Amino acid sequence: MRSKNYNMNNEKKTSSLFSSSFEGGREEAIKELVKEKYAAIAEQSLTQNATSCCGATSSCCGDEVYNIMSDDYTKMEGYNADADLGLGCGLPTEFAKIKAGDTVIDLGSGAGNDAFIARNIVGENGKVLGIDFTEAMINKARTNAEKLSFNNVEFRLGDIDDMPVTSNYADVIVSNCVLNLVPNKHKVVSEIFRVLKPGAHFSISDIVLEGALPSKWKEVAELYAGCVSGAIQKQVYLEMIEAAGFKNILLQKEKEIIIPEDILNNYLSEAEIADYKKGNTKITSITVYADKPAKEERNCCEPGSECC
Repeated sequence: MRSKNYNMNNEKKTSSLFSSSFEGGREEAIKELVKEKYAAIAEQSLTQNATSCCGATSSCCGDEVYNIMSDDYTKMEGYNADADLGLGCGLPTEFAKIKAGDTVIDLGSGAGNDAFIARNIVGENGKVLGIDFTEAMINKARTNAEKLSFNNVEFRLGDIDDMPVTSNYADVIVSNCVLNLVPNKHKVVSEIFRVLKPGAHFSISDIVLEGALPSKWKEVAELYAGCVSGAIQKQVYLEMIEAAGFKNILLQKEKEIIIPEDILNNYLSEAEIADYKKGNTKITSITVYADKPAKEERNCCEPGSECC
């Protein structure tokens, strides 16, 4: 897929740009749901996770094996099978322009898959920090790092919407299919801006939408933990990145996600499936790149302002 530049300065901003604000109780409930699901995933193998579209020990996918979102990491240098739980929807480290000696943060680092591939690039003089809010994932990643004898790969327990990291820390941030799971995505993007060094950049793979999901899906917990119903509109996603102050926004890769029939049957009636298929809904995996300006160019940095 040819890369696409996105500059939305001259486009009308949607009124829903900041509509992802959640009442505190609902936001915490969603976080607890995701944490519970991914704690279960941490105890499973890649094979087990590949048979469950919903990311946990659910039977929502029928008897077939569907790896409908994740891309193949196995040929990337630095790949470690113990760290691959099959949870991604792209290959952000492949596109992230990481260099030897860089400091890299992986958001939602899971068992360490992207972190270890990044470590292969940054070398012994670089540093890789993985952040995850699921303790079982952190423990699994640390065990994998110890097996590899890496002394410059660290995993910290924490929320990516309130990172346990000082400002202007990282040269590169990567993340693979994680922001769609976070209720307040705008806060995460603001944190990414804070933590990157001036002139640094990110490359993030995520799930986005074009058109409306069936309303029933929004109420299905399994699909939230499985990256579908937590996704937002592609245009809103890109506008959110621009509003945070990022420049040179680039779509590095796009891949449409086709939901298999037997998964649809678990959530929708025949009539609803027919309406879904003939509608304009499109579920897409995108990999997005953006730069943090080398100097502060935003005009919104009064204390308490939205974009800061």
